[in-house]
Amino acid sequence: MKKIILMTAALGLAATGALAQQSTVNGAVGGAVTGAIVGGPIGAAVGGVVGAAAGTVIDPPPERVVTYVQQQPMQQSVVVKERVVVGQPIPQQVVLTPVPEAPNYSYAVVNQQRVIVDPRTHTVVQVVN
Repeated sequence: MKKIILMTAALGLAATGALAQQSTVNGAVGGAVTGAIVGGPIGAAVGGVVGAAAGTVIDPPPERVVTYVQQQPMQQSVVVKERVVVGQPIPQQVVLTPVPEAPNYSYAVVNQQRVIVDPRTHTVVQVVN
């Protein structure tokens, strides 16, 4: 019975993630499996949600986006109180510069660091060295 519930939860998470990014689906399914091993069917449900969130955050931008940002002249740095952390949003008042041919990414220079950002959420995707 537990195997049927686990498979149903995993398939349901994979099916609903069809419109999401691949890493979100992988994170959800991986989290569901891990959660099921640790906590049974309830663990599968909780693990799927946590795994989906983690899968969304860790997707690095394509190398062409990183290269583009590295090659741009250094802009004036915006100083913010918050620490710049991958997976966390930067303040909405930070002006983002779009990455041509990659509408899912923008960049800014914050606290003397180039950061690649999801323009919809202002979430830091990568800090570029």
